[in-house]
Amino acid sequence: MTHGGDAAKAEELSRRRARAVPIFAAVFVAQQASYIAGFGNGPRTVDHVQVGAWLALSVVLLLALYTGGGWIYSRRVRELANDEATRAHRDDSFRYGFLAAMVSCIGLYILTVFDELGGRDAVHLVLTAGIGVALLRYGYLERRALKGE
Repeated sequence: MTHGGDAAKAEELSRRRARAVPIFAAVFVAQQASYIAGFGNGPRTVDHVQVGAWLALSVVLLLALYTGGGWIYSRRVRELANDEATRAHRDDSFRYGFLAAMVSCIGLYILTVFDELGGRDAVHLVLTAGIGVALLRYGYLERRALKGE
């Protein structure tokens, strides 16, 4: 594999990632909306499967955000795609995600003064806020960087 070929693949990975991350964020948040609407929190097997799928998606998205994704590519391509600017974008997105998680915790704390909230519901909301905001921020920064080329 030539260095030029790896660089071209890394560039394509970066472009695909910038396009895909906001879509993943939308799917992730939409899946949470169905949970809040009452689907996925009952005793039926299908409800447990839906919650399990949400949890698996949460883990995959978090790992992809943390590592930069592109697991099907060679290590060299991933290293090229995860340059200093991309790592800075991921770091910034984690800061935003952490802030969103903390703000949602504060909001939930205030909400529980007026109404009870189950632990699973709270986890869903905090995790969705944190990962969703982090993905949106990362997608925004990556797309903005690609437009600046």
